[in-house]
Amino acid sequence: MSRLEEKYQKEVTGILQKEFGLDNPMAAPRILKIVINLGIKEAAHDEAVLKKAEDRLSLIFGQKPKICRAKKSIAEFKIAKGNIIGLVVTLRGQRMYNFLDKLFSIVLPRVRDFRGVSRESFDGHGNYTLGIEEQVVFPEVEFDRAEKAKGLEITIVTDAKDDQKAERLLGLLGMPFSAKLADQGKPGKENLGS
Repeated sequence: MSRLEEKYQKEVTGILQKEFGLDNPMAAPRILKIVINLGIKEAAHDEAVLKKAEDRLSLIFGQKPKICRAKKSIAEFKIAKGNIIGLVVTLRGQRMYNFLDKLFSIVLPRVRDFRGVSRESFDGHGNYTLGIEEQVVFPEVEFDRAEKAKGLEITIVTDAKDDQKAERLLGLLGMPFSAKLADQGKPGKENLGS
């Protein structure tokens, strides 16, 4: 069991149960999966680009990514139906918790000028999406060997019915949110920026 999963079971469920008046600890919100997307339109014309991206994602996330193909043609973007347009990795269970732990404690603090993640990136259904512009913030990626910057989109899928519960869940697990505007500048509150 990972450190973060143990924290969820031993601490976070009890806190969520009390705060939201839940009778059963199994009713506490939890993270279901993490979905990572990488768009690579160049892969449709260059198989070497696809291979490098697959290898890099396998190294970072510990499992082979799935290839995504265009469902329809889009002439403006020079994409034909069936072209490779990206890669996706879905993490669950132990790998999911291990990745979250690494994301919160190692990866996000390595982002240049990091002041916390936005609280505005929830989708209204308890899911949170975060964009990372450069893969070099992952410890597995060597800065010297990193080619053209390719960003990732990381979506944390929860079973929370609303954003308030999901935000509290992620905050208790250690997600470094930026300070709320109402809290900025007040004594005793750390000002993380917006």
